[in-house]
Amino acid sequence: MLLLGLGFLYVIQTTNQEQTEEIIETVEEEIEVIEVEKQEDNKNQVQSNSMSNPKAIIETKYGNIVIELLPDVAPKHVENFIKLSKDGFYDGTTFHRVIPGFMIQGGDPNSKDNDRSNDGMGGPGYAINAEFNEISHKRGILSMARSNDPNSAGSQFFIVVKDSTQLDRQYTVFGRVTEGMDVADKIVSVERDSRDNPLEKVEMKIKIVE
Repeated sequence: MLLLGLGFLYVIQTTNQEQTEEIIETVEEEIEVIEVEKQEDNKNQVQSNSMSNPKAIIETKYGNIVIELLPDVAPKHVENFIKLSKDGFYDGTTFHRVIPGFMIQGGDPNSKDNDRSNDGMGGPGYAINAEFNEISHKRGILSMARSNDPNSAGSQFFIVVKDSTQLDRQYTVFGRVTEGMDVADKIVSVERDSRDNPLEKVEMKIKIVE
């Protein structure tokens, strides 16, 4: 009987059952070792990619939210977010929509003024095509807001404070919070009006670390 395992060809004499069982056991042990090594390699690769991804620091009066951006799954959205951040586009904008048990949303330039009626309606003057991906909208995920048109994202984004898998593959995930979810929890709990706009402005400033 022939047993082929990971490049090793073993000729097993069927007349010796004990030798056969010993060889099979040896091959299984070798396979287990190789599988463990593969898992470690994959884990190290994920950690390496994570370390190389750009970071965004959202500064607020409640503290900082640190986000790992994910260019591998949404390159255009990450590129746009980085550009707007570096240009100072987000500085002075607010989290204009906060819904407990769901998410906090910000990034609208209209929120810089004192007219609350137009908050949530602004953008950078252009739109980005959707980059829907397989990352689920779990707590701490950064995703892009849009209108009914899937290809209408611009500058507004949101951070989910509770798993919201109903949004999967309908909104573009492009980052995840690595530090500061306690800050997001504070923001989502502030007193708000009937449009879920905080009564007291929660302004932000965004820095990029590459």
